[in-house]
Amino acid sequence: MTLFNLVVNGESRQVEADPSEPLLWVLRDRLGLTGTKYSCGIGECGCCTVHVGGQAARSCQTSISSVDGKAITTIEGLSPDGLHPVQEAWLEECVAQCGYCQPGQIMTAAAFLARNPHPTDEEIDSAMSVALCRCGSYPRIRLAVRRAAKAGEA
Repeated sequence: MTLFNLVVNGESRQVEADPSEPLLWVLRDRLGLTGTKYSCGIGECGCCTVHVGGQAARSCQTSISSVDGKAITTIEGLSPDGLHPVQEAWLEECVAQCGYCQPGQIMTAAAFLARNPHPTDEEIDSAMSVALCRCGSYPRIRLAVRRAAKAGEA
């Protein structure tokens, strides 16, 4: 076991873990941040997406040793009041059906819009294609990302 220093949602945290342990399990099991979801475990679905240094990362495939000393943002830390423009757009467009993938979808969209604040529909579709929704709410996801982008323009 090794001691790791993390900055999670703006708070300094120390965690003792095996260096190869996935960040997902550290977040959920050791830090109690259960908003980040486990689904496929192989980095394909995007349910476990968090931000590491502002970039979207699959926490199921990110070892704790690779994020030592880095800033990590989970869905719980995206906005203290849950009013991040992407979260608001998600609610306004009624995106969620079962809701399981939504934390990963929202984190993917937020990182994408931080890089590309004025995307085309094709760019939105491409960026969001890395986050799978088993309910198929992709048209509403596109609408929500577009709405969040417009909110960022105001």
